[in-house]
Amino acid sequence: MRLPFTIDEFFGVFARYNESVWPMQVVLNALAVTAIILVYRGRLAESRYISAILSVFWAWMAIVYHLVFFKAINAAAWLFGVLFLIGAVSFLWSGGIKDRLRFRLNTGVRVWLGGLFMVFALVVYPMLGHLLGHRYPAIPTFGTPCPTTIFTFGILFFAAEPIPKSVFVVPLSWAAVGSLAAFQLGVLQDVGLLATGLTVLVVSVIVPACKCT
Repeated sequence: MRLPFTIDEFFGVFARYNESVWPMQVVLNALAVTAIILVYRGRLAESRYISAILSVFWAWMAIVYHLVFFKAINAAAWLFGVLFLIGAVSFLWSGGIKDRLRFRLNTGVRVWLGGLFMVFALVVYPMLGHLLGHRYPAIPTFGTPCPTTIFTFGILFFAAEPIPKSVFVVPLSWAAVGSLAAFQLGVLQDVGLLATGLTVLVVSVIVPACKCT
């Protein structure tokens, strides 16, 4: 698929974004660490706070990244912005308002996968970018779609069944779209987005559905 922008234009968006929103990157990372602490405390009563944090992430990406910055090089950013807002509303409605998205400290493979994905999003993802020659400010930082989607997948591995399937729709949709950057724009760390999306699709969507039939 031919992209409507060049590689230089793509990384230029990240440069303008990072320079304009500083120090929000610090705030967003702090919120991510807070969500991790709440998950590992394992108190179901705090699940609403985790859902609210996820909702803030997706609203931020919708409004600030897509509708303010990315639309300068891609008209599809309007569609992505609306899609991400739907994702934000889904987390707020399912978890923050209806209290149907409950998080707990799991055991077994899910806890390891969730922890691995969150560490990848916050630590490994930027390290890989640096090793690949990407330099700040022209890099995707946490709070931009791909690393934040990976982090979201990590958090969702701690969700207790039954999980509202609606919360998977937007992150999985972006995993399909965003992973194109790994192959067409040289953002090879986004292979992790594809891998985490496929893992979540199998472990959290397909397998539970099969058990119910």
